[in-house]
Amino acid sequence: MSELTKELMELVWGTKSSPGLSDTIFCRWTQGFVFSESEGSALEQFEGGPCAVIAPVQAFLLKKLLFSSEKSSWRDCPEEERKELLCHTLCDILESACCDNSGAFCLVSWLRGKTTEEQTAGISGSPAESSCQVEHSAALAVEELGFERFHALIQKRSFRSLPELKDAVLDQYSMWGNKFGVLLFLYSVLLTKGIENIKNEIEDSNEPLIDPVYGHGSQSLINLLLTGHAVSNVWDGDRECSGMKLLGIHEQAAVGFLTLMEALRYCKVGSYLKSPKFPIWIVGSETHLTVFFAKDMALVAPEAPSEQARRVFQTYDPEVACTGNKICTPGCPQDLLLSHNIRAHAIHIGVTPGTPGSPEQQGTTPQDHSFQDLEF
Repeated sequence: MSELTKELMELVWGTKSSPGLSDTIFCRWTQGFVFSESEGSALEQFEGGPCAVIAPVQAFLLKKLLFSSEKSSWRDCPEEERKELLCHTLCDILESACCDNSGAFCLVSWLRGKTTEEQTAGISGSPAESSCQVEHSAALAVEELGFERFHALIQKRSFRSLPELKDAVLDQYSMWGNKFGVLLFLYSVLLTKGIENIKNEIEDSNEPLIDPVYGHGSQSLINLLLTGHAVSNVWDGDRECSGMKLLGIHEQAAVGFLTLMEALRYCKVGSYLKSPKFPIWIVGSETHLTVFFAKDMALVAPEAPSEQARRVFQTYDPEVACTGNKICTPGCPQDLLLSHNIRAHAIHIGVTPGTPGSPEQQGTTPQDHSFQDLEF
């Protein structure tokens, strides 16, 4: 098994200290992208865990179906159209994960009839021109492969252009529906993004993308599929805490994210995810991810001026993120404030000598305090 394969396994699954538990979680993730028989455009999930990949794919699939086609009904989705929708959706997510201008895209597949030497080479020895035949059906049962053998059989193929990638994804359509389709796509996104790039964005690089105990996907994994960035937080922009930089979302997302955890005050979702470009949201509960959507574009809108102002203000006073107030100490450049239509009024607060708690009574020198009251 190649070093790249081992790095990929560690990034996704963590250190494999309990083989039985890892195999159990692994089996829950071994499913393909399968459409429902009752809802033509709906993807099905069979076990707990893979909703971290299935839900974002479902959301982007609906975006393409509702807002990039002229169909009158999203329920009427014949098989050939579903094939096109799924493949284009997978390509869109892979394109957003490609973080450089080289346009290097990766597809991971598992192969049939590989030699022992090829199995040893693993991911690293697989150019796009490989003549090996991709296994398009789940001929081998999950129990026959298992965790270790599956990862010994996977292969990476690289593409230098988006048209080449789209042709390959479409050509391998049946592979996305087999028992390993979700994992193969996940690995394709991770290798397209780059393992080192992902580690640089994740808050704790030692934390695997899939929880080794419960099998759910991390917030970094969800954010990677939604925005192309594997950051661990859902707030707008970056923040600093005790000298440590915490990465957040940097632009309005095409598809939004909401979570019950915010109602419980465990986190705060920023406006970039709350107010996406399209009225489609992934909604997280304690144990599951669900997709909410609508066709009414009036539900979403460009960012409000007050939100823009608050973001500029927060750059110079991080306390705004916690308190939500509009008072800060001097330091915000006036030209920057005016460029965002923010009017600043100086406020001077002094302490009357001799009053209880005054500096004279406390043995200190009286001082005036200056603030800026911002008007959005």
